[in-house]
Amino acid sequence: MPQHPSHPLALTQGDPAGIGPDITLAAWLRRGELSLPPFLFLGDPNVLATRARQLNLDVPLREADAATASVVFTEALPVLPIAAGTTVVAGEPHVATAKGTIAAIETAVSLSMNGDTAAVVTNPIAKSVLYDAGFGFPGHTEFLADLAMRATGKPVMPVMLLAGPKLRAIPVTIHIPLKDVPAALTTDLIIQTCRITDHDLRTRFGIAKPRLAIAGLNPHAGENGAIGKEDEQIIRPAIEVLRNEGIDAFGPLPADTMFHDAARQGYDVAICMYHDQALIPAKALGFDDSVNVTLGLPFVRTSPDHGTAFGIAGKGVAKEDSLVAALRLASEISRAGSDR
Repeated sequence: MPQHPSHPLALTQGDPAGIGPDITLAAWLRRGELSLPPFLFLGDPNVLATRARQLNLDVPLREADAATASVVFTEALPVLPIAAGTTVVAGEPHVATAKGTIAAIETAVSLSMNGDTAAVVTNPIAKSVLYDAGFGFPGHTEFLADLAMRATGKPVMPVMLLAGPKLRAIPVTIHIPLKDVPAALTTDLIIQTCRITDHDLRTRFGIAKPRLAIAGLNPHAGENGAIGKEDEQIIRPAIEVLRNEGIDAFGPLPADTMFHDAARQGYDVAICMYHDQALIPAKALGFDDSVNVTLGLPFVRTSPDHGTAFGIAGKGVAKEDSLVAALRLASEISRAGSDR
């Protein structure tokens, strides 16, 4: 169901022992200054209240739902209560919180799929904590895809986009060991990733004809097969198929010359072959204000581009910049989609 642009964003708690509560509180306090879109926090209000006291922040909390959150937001931080499962201590993750963390994500997806909230924004999770509780997915992205498939009955291929003010970058393979990348990388995987990217950049980001710069896998993009065969045998055939479909994809390009200022002017998104090839330049160029966006889903999902940062949780030093950027981008994308 299409989301109404005035509906609130659904913001999940993430791991309650991490900095999710810190940056949520800080973002709400700056809502007027930054003209932030209204959001509904899905999580334990006791965690927020305790963290606010620890950080010496004056943040009123009020129980709310998707229908009331936007009105509540001006005066108090609206919370849809989901129990944490145990007493939460900042910086000390506990397996007992996994159920609440998962429930917050499931609720956010359900609300957005039903059209009650405009988008899903997820605070960082600790995958190790969820794994200890029996979580069966590599990460957030794969879990969201499974929830979407359960809701629609259709298989979903999620694509991770790191979107910053200076660079958009996508890793074709994501959370796998580097040694496994060549075997996992296929022509079809590249084609499917680029089709989804092209579609979502058109429909959600308003880019009429996206330019996709395709990175090579090997140094110097394989140098015509002298430094590995994958660039010629796997990547180049994918580019030929994409171009025949009318998608403006080009490469394979040497990754070491793709990310300087002049090079970035020539494309709208960099399609990279593995996790760090995309995330190193993305974080180097926009560490505090890049956003993780999941393409290919039947709802909008964004997330701060950082982890739980247990070491600084509750200490008053966590920066809310990436969460602010994630909230803004989620609102922009959802509004753009509702206008089309």
